[in-house]
Amino acid sequence: MQTKIEKISPLSAYAVKNIEDISDNGMDFLSFREKLSMANISRDSKRMEWKSARMAVKEALDGISMPYPGFFKDEFGKSHPMDGYGYVSLTHTKNLAAAIFHRDMPVGIDLDYIRPKIVRLAPKFLCEQEMDFLGKDELLHTIAWSAKESIFKCQGKRGVSLKDNIVLEPFEVTSEIIKGRIVGTEFSDHHYTVKMIQEGEFVLTYTVW
Repeated sequence: MQTKIEKISPLSAYAVKNIEDISDNGMDFLSFREKLSMANISRDSKRMEWKSARMAVKEALDGISMPYPGFFKDEFGKSHPMDGYGYVSLTHTKNLAAAIFHRDMPVGIDLDYIRPKIVRLAPKFLCEQEMDFLGKDELLHTIAWSAKESIFKCQGKRGVSLKDNIVLEPFEVTSEIIKGRIVGTEFSDHHYTVKMIQEGEFVLTYTVW
């Protein structure tokens, strides 16, 4: 998947960054608190992932002409703007990082690469009905995992199970939109529309709620 910046609306955009393209330069936009957090990351690989995700947020914000406010994590591990305005979601996998921002609405984003073992893991994150319509297709399973992750990140609370509480409607490899909802929790009847993009060995999903 190529590095990109996509404007979703005047209030929202997402960006994808190649982790290998990130250097130690060009990070002056970070807040003081974020620079401290970055300095405390001991592993080089984790620090590069962290930096790439922040750079992706910065570029998404640039895409809708909004300033970078700095971000912090709450007790659930979800990132929030330091100025209290807007919603953000971050993700990274296999040398890529991505971020989505919306000025007024909760968002979730996920990036995964297609891998055979995802089918074996299906009972951990899919209900029986979902396994029935997905069959044994690796791409479909990756899309399902990613779509559920995007919904999970968008709702932003712990105690929600991918398998038991996030339900997807049937979809196909060619589907660009996936419908899902949360059931069996205090967040029940929350319905989500997930956008799916597949390029090469990668699947990107995002939702705005």
